[in-house]
Amino acid sequence: MPGYDRNAKTRLTQALKAEARRLGFDACGVAEAEFLDPEAFRLEEWLLEGRQGTMHWMSRYFDKRTDPTQLVPGAQSVVCVLHNYYQPVDPSPDPDVGKISRYAWGDDYHTVMKEKLYRLYQWLDQEVGGAGGRVFVDSAPVMDKAWARRSGLGWQGKHANILNRKLGSFFFLGELIVDVPLVADDRVPDFCGSCTRCIDACPTDAIYEPYAVDATRCISYLTIEHGPGHIPEDIAADMHNWIFGCDVCQDVCPWNKFKQPTQEPRYAPRAGVRNTSLREWTEVTLDEFRERFAHSPVERATYAGFQRHVRRALRHAPPATPSDS
Repeated sequence: MPGYDRNAKTRLTQALKAEARRLGFDACGVAEAEFLDPEAFRLEEWLLEGRQGTMHWMSRYFDKRTDPTQLVPGAQSVVCVLHNYYQPVDPSPDPDVGKISRYAWGDDYHTVMKEKLYRLYQWLDQEVGGAGGRVFVDSAPVMDKAWARRSGLGWQGKHANILNRKLGSFFFLGELIVDVPLVADDRVPDFCGSCTRCIDACPTDAIYEPYAVDATRCISYLTIEHGPGHIPEDIAADMHNWIFGCDVCQDVCPWNKFKQPTQEPRYAPRAGVRNTSLREWTEVTLDEFRERFAHSPVERATYAGFQRHVRRALRHAPPATPSDS
C-alpha cells in the first residue's frame, strides 16, 4: 500500500464518503483502526455479570472483537455506514395484534447492507490499486456501536442504541475494516442530557442503568436470541404483544422526532407484518411462515420460536372488552 500525504488522504476520504452516499447509505464516517479501550473493559465487565444471557458467542473471539487488526492484519481504518430503515407508517395499536419490530418489516438488512458495502469496498480497491480488508454486517466479532461512535456517526444513547442528530436511531450499522489510511472523523458528544424516557418506558426494566442493557430482560433478546429456554412469568407478562423484537425505547426517544423515511424499497413492510392478530398468527402453517418471511429477519426466530412467542403473548393478552349490545 503506497504512502499518502494528508491532502491525498483527505481527498480519498471525501471521495469514499461521496461514493457511500451514491450507493444509498445515509451517513459514512471513519475511525482509526485501534484497540477499543475503554470499550473492551466495559464489555468484559458486562460479560462477567452474565448480562449476555445465552449469547455465549459474545465471549468468544474477545481479542478480535476489541482489536480490528486481529480481523484484518495491517488494518488502518474502520469505515462505518448508517442505512436508514424507518417506514412512515405505524404498527396497529390494537393489543390483540402481534407486534414485530420495525427493522424486520421488510427484507433482511444483512443482504441489503452487504451488497452495498461490497460495492463500496470494490470502489476503494480500484481507487487505490489494491486494498486489503473485509466487510462486516453482524457477521463477525465487531463492536458496531463502538465504531459508529468513534467514527463520529452518533453517540450511544441511554438505551444503548446509536443516536444520530439528523436521523434518530432507526438505522442499521455496517463496517469496512481496511488497510488504507484515511482521515478519521471527530467524535460527537452525548446529547441525551438528563432525559430518561427510554429507561422509564422499558416494559421489563432491561435498561438497568443508563447506557447498559441486561439482555436477559430485553424483549428483543427474549424473542430473537433466547431460544426455547424458560422466560420468568413476571417478565413474560410485561412483554405484552411483542412477538419479534421491540421498539419501545426507540419510539419514546425525543431524538426520533428527526427520523426520516427510508429510500430503500427493500425495507418496505411485507403484507401482514403490522396488523395480523395473535389469533391469526397461530393459524399460520410452517409453509406459510416460510413464504411470508423468506429472506426476512423474522426467519431467524424459526417457526417454532415464533409460534412460542405468539402463544406467550396470547396467554398474557388483556381480557376482551365486552361489546355494547
